[in-house]
Amino acid sequence: MTRERTHMRQNIWITGASAGLGEGMARLFAQNGHNLALAARRLDRLEALRDELVAANPTIEVSCHELDVNDHDRVFDEFTAATTALGGIDRAIVNAGLGKGARIGSGRFDANRDTAMTNFVAALAQCEAAMAHFYERESGHLVLVSSMSGMRGMPGSMTTYAATKAGLAMLGEGIRADLMRRPVAGIKVTTLYPGFIASEMNERAAEAGAGGTKLMVDTETGCRALVAAIDKEVTEAEVPGWPWKPIGFVMRHAPLSVVRRMV
Repeated sequence: MTRERTHMRQNIWITGASAGLGEGMARLFAQNGHNLALAARRLDRLEALRDELVAANPTIEVSCHELDVNDHDRVFDEFTAATTALGGIDRAIVNAGLGKGARIGSGRFDANRDTAMTNFVAALAQCEAAMAHFYERESGHLVLVSSMSGMRGMPGSMTTYAATKAGLAMLGEGIRADLMRRPVAGIKVTTLYPGFIASEMNERAAEAGAGGTKLMVDTETGCRALVAAIDKEVTEAEVPGWPWKPIGFVMRHAPLSVVRRMV
């Protein structure tokens, strides 16, 4: 990535920034000199992170935004506040998500509804806010954090989660298709498919010794892979590339009977 493009994406909005992948990416972008608008429900953690990042990187600006992404009106209000605080947003990372769920038919519609609302409907609001801003500026980079689980239908408690992440990926593809119809060269859309990366969301699975977590990498390693893909502004990427790129090929093309045993 050229220095010119890096400068173009100077101001970065990140949701779900108080922990996990959002916090990890924020730390790396701060080290690289980016200004940040950090959004999450836990304002105290955001403010502590802001103070730490500014102390370590005194040339950057960091604004904090208390936000439950399921409050859709608030998504637009806080995104507007972030554009005012930083003088515009150059890159928006749609990262906030929820990992709970239950087998369809188990009677836990409430858990699946919450996951669907947070991972898809709230993401739709974030995309709408960001893309309206980018179209107005004729520049911007929308980043959608999907999941390897979103490549195929998943069984049991992962069914709804996987469906929302697949929906998020298709949302990104649809926005890219729209940009082909009405080209704006300065706007890019990236969809990321993280594999198993240690975070608050999956720590219970790790403690339980779920089979797939044998492939889990630590948060910093995972976030470095995410940031590298984001900075390249790729269209799509499995992250980390090894072993998830070949696993992704298998997941996309293998029979469902094989895929279900990979979980």
